[in-house]
Amino acid sequence: MVMEQHRRLRAWTVTTLCAAVAAGAVLTGALALPAAGWRTVLPMVVAVTVTCAVLGRWPASRTRLAPAAVLVAATSAVGTAAGLHPRSLLHAGLMALVEYGVLLLLVFLVVRFAEPRWAVVAAGCLALSESAIMLRLEPPSDPFEVLGQLSLFVLAAAMAAAVGGYLRSLDSRRLRSVHEARKAQRLQLAADLHDFVAHDVSGIVVLAQAAQVVGGAGQEQVLPLLRRIEAAGLQALASLDRTVLMLGEVPGGPVASGAEAGEVRSGPYGLGDVTDMVDRFRTSGRSEVVLESLLTEEHLTEVPREVAATAHRTVAEGLTNVRRHAGSASSVRITLRVEGNPPDRTLVVGVTDHTGANRAGADHVGADRAGTDAAAAAADGTGSVGGGFGRARRGGGTGLAGLGERVGALGGTLTAGPHGEDGWQLLASFPYTSG
Repeated sequence: MVMEQHRRLRAWTVTTLCAAVAAGAVLTGALALPAAGWRTVLPMVVAVTVTCAVLGRWPASRTRLAPAAVLVAATSAVGTAAGLHPRSLLHAGLMALVEYGVLLLLVFLVVRFAEPRWAVVAAGCLALSESAIMLRLEPPSDPFEVLGQLSLFVLAAAMAAAVGGYLRSLDSRRLRSVHEARKAQRLQLAADLHDFVAHDVSGIVVLAQAAQVVGGAGQEQVLPLLRRIEAAGLQALASLDRTVLMLGEVPGGPVASGAEAGEVRSGPYGLGDVTDMVDRFRTSGRSEVVLESLLTEEHLTEVPREVAATAHRTVAEGLTNVRRHAGSASSVRITLRVEGNPPDRTLVVGVTDHTGANRAGADHVGADRAGTDAAAAAADGTGSVGGGFGRARRGGGTGLAGLGERVGALGGTLTAGPHGEDGWQLLASFPYTSG
């Protein structure tokens, strides 16, 4: 409300000031008309009143800036071409000086704000009219003197145009920067959706495939799986809502459509959320999942927020890849520890799985890991589950590639590859300064 009142007051002040200047120009022109002559008075009055009319209604009148400039230039050209000499060079000179300053101002405004195709035409007309103003007072007899005078005044118009063009280029750069920032924000949103939602959605798929296998065994086994699917779906919805809230695109409260209000959060995940994520992963399969966290309360407090969020994302990506490409893994171990002495310390995050099948490939370089049947572990070992979620997927590898960029931006390192004879390890290290 206060900002709106301030805006209205400022607009009223500008309009009143422009109206007063225009009225003063008309009154001055009427008083100086007998001595200065109409060919200097009329162009001055038109230039001042038209410019004040445009500025008084700014920015609504911005689209009329170029036509107004052409009108002023045409009136000035008519006054120069009239060929009548004033009775008083002093009065005519003052009128011409005011007109000259207004035309330079219009050159600046046109180049600064008008549409590019109209700005060139309007600025050219203004420059030609402005350069010939002084010819009304006492036309030089020497053609070279006329040419020199015209060149001098055209140079002044060129300087005004250069200032306007420079400021316009700054606006263009700012708009490009905003566009690039929005593009980066959209890419960040895509990365968040991949890293957080894919983890929960992959769990939903595994549970759904397991439900298909055990469906014939009896209702007592299907209902628990359906409850897990429901919980995983709610978690995925909460992750979507949290991502949107992080971008600040949703004013007010949570926008969850299915997720519980308490699950929607506007801040990033951190190291304290790893335990819940591991528990959800443990309930979606039969792999032995172990979380080895050597972090103390001091560590959780001193680790920078950006590092903690990326560490959480590393664990999510590692567990998601286990679901997708190593569903029959017998064990999964997640390790969190801090190495080094203050103030230089390193947070190390690792996700390691073990299985009896040999696997090759690296998601980190854009190739999918070769996996075994992803749903077999959740299907009581009764055979292959429909859907083949564990088969190698085309077009994978974007998760670890994007995660590697985030880790590198924080000064850390990320490695992914075979571990031991039958394992795979995702390992990330984040150096940071404590205190």
